[in-house]
Amino acid sequence: MSRTLTALSVALPLASGWSVHSLWMRRRIETARRDPLTDLWTRDPFEERARKSLARKCQLAVIVLDLDRFKEINDSLGHAAGDAIIRATGRRLGGWVEERAGVAGRLGGDEFAAVIPGYGVDKLRADLHMLAARLDRPVPFQGHLVEVHASIGAAYYRAGAAELTTLLRRADEQMYRAKQRGGGWRIAQRLTVPELRTVNGRRDGRRGTGGEAA
Repeated sequence: MSRTLTALSVALPLASGWSVHSLWMRRRIETARRDPLTDLWTRDPFEERARKSLARKCQLAVIVLDLDRFKEINDSLGHAAGDAIIRATGRRLGGWVEERAGVAGRLGGDEFAAVIPGYGVDKLRADLHMLAARLDRPVPFQGHLVEVHASIGAAYYRAGAAELTTLLRRADEQMYRAKQRGGGWRIAQRLTVPELRTVNGRRDGRRGTGGEAA
């Protein structure tokens, strides 16, 4: 009996130590998958979670957005101002998405994406209007208010065979259309045929395709 108690007294602290270490490792791994500026998911873990949402075959919306004239703000006010705007945008988008039980990510630069489950088109229109209003609020920076505006594109998914890359591409096209018209939001009407020329599956002119357009 005494030997058993002795063994337990040795094993319990070891088990407790491994449990704490395991928890610490999980937190480290999750932190590494988060964007340090916004605390949103980075591209790979965002897409991981987005594909799981698609696999449930429920109605959902895939959203892509980026900021209008962000490079001009960065160039004129400096990178600290740009970081403040990215941080505020991530916080606003993250809060909006969390209220709707979705998942949000920062894809890079001033480009963000989200997946929102359980949507009908009418509700999506109303909520995109609310999101645009939330994102377009000025951001405080060094005692001043910096004007911020976003362009948003959405692809509505009713269940079927559409892949995440297709939905993101179509949402991105609608974001670009919205940007051409001065901002706001647009929803893709069809998913099968790209409206704009693509390079390596992405809209021609998008960063990473050889062009520098938004």
